[in-house]
Formats: sequence, C-alpha cells, structure tokens
Amino acid sequence: MAEGYCVKCKSKKEIADAVEELMKNGRKAIKGKCPTCGVVMFKILGGKNAPAEVSSKTALPPQPAKLSLSEPSQASN
Repeated sequence: MAEGYCVKCKSKKEIADAVEELMKNGRKAIKGKCPTCGVVMFKILGGKNAPAEVSSKTALPPQPAKLSLSEPSQASN
C-alpha cells in the first residue's frame, strides 16, 4: 500500500482503496481514500513512462543560418 498525506486529518496515512492512475502529463499517481475520514487522497509518483522513440525526438532541430545586415555584395556585370 502507498502512504499519503490527508489534508483533513493533517497526518500521513495509508491510502485505502488505492488505484494507480496515469495523469495527462504521463506521470503515474495513486488515488484512494483516507481510512479515517474518507476524503480522497492523491499521491504523485516519480518518473514518466516515455518510450525511447519519443525521447530521441526531443532534440532541437538545427537552427537556420543568420543573415548579416551588411551591404550586399556587388555582382560583376
């Protein structure tokens, strides 16, 4: 079982009826109830479950070359 903090009891307690959930940002969390007062408890777990393919795509694309604002070069006519 997971231990979480109950904001109503103001103490750490074991989470009753705990269910592991996946949040929108990809992180895992445990949701359940306080065994004493019945208030919903929520504990965010560490780490994301990102596939290796996604992490390799997080590299920044190459930046385009910056143009200088000096006078244009004269082309021979």
